[in-house]
Amino acid sequence: MNEPKDVLAQYLAAARSAIDAIEATQLDPIRAAAKRFAESILADRLVHVFGTGHSRMAVEEMFPRYGSFPGFHPIVELSMTFHNPVVGANGQRQAMFLENVQGFGPVVWRNFVADPRDCLLAISTSGCNAVTIDVAIEAKRLGMTVVALTSLAHSAASTSRHESGKKLHEVADLVLDQQAPAGDSSVWVAGLDTPVAPISSVTGCTIINLVKAEVARLLTEAGRPPKVLTAACHVGAERARELFEETYDDYRRRVGVLYR
Repeated sequence: MNEPKDVLAQYLAAARSAIDAIEATQLDPIRAAAKRFAESILADRLVHVFGTGHSRMAVEEMFPRYGSFPGFHPIVELSMTFHNPVVGANGQRQAMFLENVQGFGPVVWRNFVADPRDCLLAISTSGCNAVTIDVAIEAKRLGMTVVALTSLAHSAASTSRHESGKKLHEVADLVLDQQAPAGDSSVWVAGLDTPVAPISSVTGCTIINLVKAEVARLLTEAGRPPKVLTAACHVGAERARELFEETYDDYRRRVGVLYR
């Protein structure tokens, strides 16, 4: 058997290949998703962004962080995303058990006054955990457009844990493929029989920022440029502080519709 090549080269090659695949195959669905998201935001409604486990990173990549803007509503459940303890109270075993509890979707949406003008961006690399599928199914029942951010290769190699037997991409109206491989990890180390170093965080966040950039363009083109969290190095300290306050004021105003 050929000796695995340098591990750093393996990871960089895998990441480049996946991003090239995104450019080759995903720009049209990204533009389609961004158009639908911009329509929701222009209607003063929201794009809900949901994920469990490490998909939380992609949720928070969308908002809030520098270079992002209101209109996106991050939904994360601490019981399924707080991984730091690993074991003991709030441990990873409990989180992975809970993300496959059936019937969670209606419980989540009961907290919000959702609207058919809203969208859901549901994020799951495997596309197989029960909670994310359940949240997506309930969002569709409520009339929302559902966009899945997932890995079709990983999903094909996995088994749905939802009682319907469906995977996330089978529920969604539109699918954005992260282009992560089955199993996600991309590096083989000589003498180690299991791969390491997943790439879905790189590719998922790449797609998140492509969507974000296109939505910003569409909102600006429509005469409604977003309030963007912006670093002082771009606009100066005083303007950065103003934008910080204006952005969170705008977010508070926008999410208010969910509680009326």
